[in-house]
Order: sequence, then C-alpha cells, then structure tokens
Amino acid sequence: MKVYDLHCDVLYKLAKAENTISFADSPKLQASKKALEAGGIALQVFAVFVSEGFPKEQLFLEAIRQIEFFHTEIVGKDDNIISIYEWEQLGSLKEGQIGAVLSLEGLDMIDGDMHKLKLLLSHGVKLVGLTWNGANKLADGSSEESSTGLTPFGEEVVTLLNEQNIIVDVSHLSEQSFWDVLPKAKWLMASHSNAKALCNSSRNLTDNQIKALIAKNSPIHVVYYPPFINDTKKSVEIKDLVEHIEHIISLGGKHLVGLGSDFDGISEFVLGLEDASKTQNIVRELLESYTMEEVEGFTSQNFERFVMRISKEA
Repeated sequence: MKVYDLHCDVLYKLAKAENTISFADSPKLQASKKALEAGGIALQVFAVFVSEGFPKEQLFLEAIRQIEFFHTEIVGKDDNIISIYEWEQLGSLKEGQIGAVLSLEGLDMIDGDMHKLKLLLSHGVKLVGLTWNGANKLADGSSEESSTGLTPFGEEVVTLLNEQNIIVDVSHLSEQSFWDVLPKAKWLMASHSNAKALCNSSRNLTDNQIKALIAKNSPIHVVYYPPFINDTKKSVEIKDLVEHIEHIISLGGKHLVGLGSDFDGISEFVLGLEDASKTQNIVRELLESYTMEEVEGFTSQNFERFVMRISKEA
C-alpha cells in the first residue's frame, strides 16, 4: 500500500555528512531511496532544518545548502524521484516513482528578513513550520513556557504563506502560538505530532488542539519517535503508535489522520519501525482493525484530498 510520509530529516543528515553518504542506499540513512522504495513510500516530505548546531550567521547559507542537496542528491540523480512543485502532480505519479516535497522546519534562518524567506520559498517549498522547539522572531516553540505566542512578524509571515497557498505546520509550535496561528492560517496541519492525552510531551497535541484542527479540516500526522508515543515503556511497539491514531479518530479525525515518521531526525525507534523499509508493518497493524479503504485514507488518501482542496483554490 502506498504511503505518504510528511516528515524526515534526510537533508540535515546529508549536509552534515559532507557528501560522505549516499541518499541512494546508505545504511546510515533511515529514509534512503532504497528504504523508501522497500517501504512503499510514494510521497516523502524532506525538511530543511538548521535551527540547532550552527552559528547564527551561518543559518541561512546552511538552509540554501540543504536545498541544494535536495535538488542535486534527492531529485537530481534518479528519474524516479519526482520533485513536487504543484500538488496536482501527485495524481500523475507512476508506480515506483516517489514524490519529493520540500518543507522548512523552523524559520530561525531568515532572522526577520522576509526577502530571505521568499528566496527559500521560490525553490518549491510547500510546507512551513514557523519554529523548531525554541522561540524565534516569529513565535514560541514547543519547549518555551512563555506566553508570547505569535509575533507581529510571525503574522506577516503567515499572511505571505496564505498568499502562496503554503501549508503552515503547527507541530513545533507552543500551545499559545498554536492558538494564535489557528485563525490566521489559510492552510495548516501537524506533520509529525501525537496525542498528549496518551503521552504528556510538549511536542504532542492536546485534545482541544486536535479538535480544533479537525474543525478546520487540517491533517494530523502521527510521529514515530518513542518518547512522543509512550513515556512509560522501555520498548515501544507499533500498537502503541496505533493507539494515537485511534485516539485522533475517536475525536472525529478519521478523515484527517496520517503518518509523519521523523526518520533521520530520531535516534530511538518503535520496534518494527526502525527505518522507512519497515513502513508496511504499520499498514499491516492498521489492517487488523480497519478496512482497506480506511487504511488507504490514513496512509495517503486523507492527505491527498486535503492538498487537492488547496489546488482548487490556488
């Protein structure tokens, strides 16, 4: 069954490795092309992430560098990796092809400069998270305890994203930032977040946040990182992750739930989901409780319906 995965950090890992590992088949990558193919991934979102480990003056150049890796190493070396610039392209992907989408995970790199953001967006970015875990000039991240929320500059950025029909990703926002963004964003989703009711992580969504996203017909994609799934067990299993899907469904989100692995951004793994090649294991687990049509919704069709709405209004 084809799967759309809304988040991985391959670009960060490729850039950090300085051309010493190959996207094609490196065992050091959890979401290499080989692993994606083995796992039935038909769409992979590749995040540009530079919010940690770089001096401030290097952040923007590092973002450009990771985008260059996207063009040269991800989509530039294989005709079966298709860069998705318009969501309509999903319908024309052939069997065996993998759609590749650029996203931005945090906007620390623009440092309050809208021109820098416009340059990054011009490379085909379709999804933008305003923050990583910390605060920046746009908003508070999920690890912040302040009540600042969305800043005036953050509002300007959301307006620009709305004008370009780019999805705002709420996964790393603080709760105050989330509620500030919610009424202002034209299109939004959580690309890799779980339910706080099942695991009390600051990166997870409360029931009220989940219900608010459902009310806006915004997708919620669960993340594979064990500390966001169950913080009481040493070994987290696929059934534990499925419980988060079931919880979102119980709140009315059956038509919006999806997957966002966070591969290559995590160092702990769900048993049976150690890399993208194991993705069909969660598909099989879901088929134990849901129909084929329902599971196809969770793995790809829910998100496809969402972005087709964006295409119609673009």
